[in-house]
Amino acid sequence: MELGFFDGEFISLDEAKVRLEDRGYQFGDGIYEATHVYNGTCFALPRHLARCRRSLRELRIPITYMDEELTAIHQDIIKKSGIKDGAIYYQITRGTAPRTHYFPEHVVPHLSMTIRESKPNTEWQENGIHCTLVEDIRWLRCDIKSLNLLGNVLAKQAAHDKGVQGTIQFRKDQNLITEGSSSNFYIVKDGIIWTHPLNHYILKGVTRSILMEEIIPKLGLTVVEKAFSPEFAMSADEAFVTSTSLEVTPVVNIDGHTIGQGAPGKITQSLLTEYHRLVRQECYA
Repeated sequence: MELGFFDGEFISLDEAKVRLEDRGYQFGDGIYEATHVYNGTCFALPRHLARCRRSLRELRIPITYMDEELTAIHQDIIKKSGIKDGAIYYQITRGTAPRTHYFPEHVVPHLSMTIRESKPNTEWQENGIHCTLVEDIRWLRCDIKSLNLLGNVLAKQAAHDKGVQGTIQFRKDQNLITEGSSSNFYIVKDGIIWTHPLNHYILKGVTRSILMEEIIPKLGLTVVEKAFSPEFAMSADEAFVTSTSLEVTPVVNIDGHTIGQGAPGKITQSLLTEYHRLVRQECYA
């Protein structure tokens, strides 16, 4: 069953727990993480917790939960919900205080969490997705996984309005692609993988890190971390996006332009196969 957690208490998702002067509610002053559960186990949880700590530090939100506590809460919510395959979302806000823009003193951060059933979209992985290209209008600290997601929401709505499955964002002033609306974006050209370098324009995705640090070196592939234009992307042999929920998902069309042969490419498929091997190794052993 779907289940929630708020400041030490497991609750039904129907229970109203948000506080009117919670800074997450009023300012988006907080961070979040989303992990995937396979066979009753969170995949790559230590990587998510490390990114959580970094985001908290960047926003100067006190770290009041240790990794061991957050790990235990993840395990408990999985056990209590009975969900074997699902998604866990958790967020930490700066806390509750009378509304002022500057940081209030003596506030304690709030932790909330939900778990729902969820599985990767295997049809998208087998056939690829269509995307639309939109201007990246987000703030300049996209490396922080903050609650400020209005730009992402508008980007996703653009895809929904056009009846496609994803969005690719680009900085109009530079004519350079950054990432998806909730994913990292890559192309393959002449056997080489291209993706935007890590900086304040993109989020360091957990799946991206797994690919860059574990999978790509193992497969002996070459990757170039360099920003590229939408025109360059259109000329790619393959394209794909990665995220916790999407895993590795091929992109076969952008704004009506067919990428490569219009089907998932061999390199993309090899990355997904290896990713699934790591999932089995960690969650099904």
